[in-house]
Amino acid sequence: MSGNTRRRRWLVTALVLAVPSALIGFAALPSQAATTPVAAGNQLWTFAASTATTGKFLAKSVASGLCISNKDGSTAGNNPIVEETCSDIARMQWSFNELSAGQPTVAKDGTGTYSTVQAAVDAVPAGNTTRRTITIKAGTYRESVVIPSNKPYITFQGLGSGPANTVIVNNKPASTAGTTGSATVYVQAKEFQATNLTFNNDYDENIAASQALALALYGDKAVLKNVRVTADQDTLLIYNSARAYIANSYIEGTVDFIYGNGQAVFNACQIYQKRSTGGYLTAANTPASQTYGFLIYKSTITGSPTNLTYLGRPWGAAAQVTFRESSLSATIKVAQPWTDMSTNSWKNARFYEYKNTGAGATVNSNRKQLTDAQAANYTPQKYLAGTDAWNPVG
Repeated sequence: MSGNTRRRRWLVTALVLAVPSALIGFAALPSQAATTPVAAGNQLWTFAASTATTGKFLAKSVASGLCISNKDGSTAGNNPIVEETCSDIARMQWSFNELSAGQPTVAKDGTGTYSTVQAAVDAVPAGNTTRRTITIKAGTYRESVVIPSNKPYITFQGLGSGPANTVIVNNKPASTAGTTGSATVYVQAKEFQATNLTFNNDYDENIAASQALALALYGDKAVLKNVRVTADQDTLLIYNSARAYIANSYIEGTVDFIYGNGQAVFNACQIYQKRSTGGYLTAANTPASQTYGFLIYKSTITGSPTNLTYLGRPWGAAAQVTFRESSLSATIKVAQPWTDMSTNSWKNARFYEYKNTGAGATVNSNRKQLTDAQAANYTPQKYLAGTDAWNPVG
């Protein structure tokens, strides 16, 4: 498409226009307007961009459909739009009103606008400034998806009856693809949102121990609701000091499966440690200059083995993690739920708890508890406010 053209969908007064948005476009030649009959009562029309929202388009009724032109209009270069040859029947003036192009839909069976999620992302214009919702029909989409930093405000919305019905999955290990290269979905752009779907990396760590990410969030202000994020090692990476709000969701993994240097709140989530030999829920790399890391808030922690799972270990020396008002099952190591990582001591990290319950919860010298006064500064809103007072919690 030429640089001076724009994609639009049109409603014509007294006509029904029911053409899929993927078929609507502007002609590359701005000096001509034309029509192509699609079906009775429907038209696929292309117009020069300079006449997009103004003036009256001359319409003639013909047996095979409509023939239209803007006889008195002109393009940006002042070249008249050519009137099509039509049978000489009474002419009528039609008004054209711009409509939204609608939401693109991804469907594996070809019934959507696109058949892959990446194709739908690719269609979003660079420098996008408005919310773009990509609906994804139920099914399994085996692909890797990258949302580049110049495509913010994208939403993935699963159309299945639940998040398990719409799955984006791949099986790349970091040992061959690199850390972010292994991610099934790698989000570089800010303001990403997702709901009612699953991000999965089904690489089996028993084949060869390796990271294999389901989701990497590098863009600020991500919001995930009612999603599933599942893998083995390093399931979910929140990095680049990005902020993320994850609510009413399910996170599953084995080792360090919530990790990174970002700031994230897990509100009313289910977190499941699936390895029979236990593992580590978190591995924060919070910079010392950053007050907040990860907050697990009013969530439920479960796992198969008893007394084998650590709440976390410090990837960075100043790691910050708080488990607050959450239910900790017997999978958690009761006597000492934190441990060292390389040369980083858990005792020097900022690991806190507050009013947790369940068989895996207790109060002892290895489990630093916040006071009520301190807890007032460790809320979801505080974790995510940043310098711009962002509050996705409501």
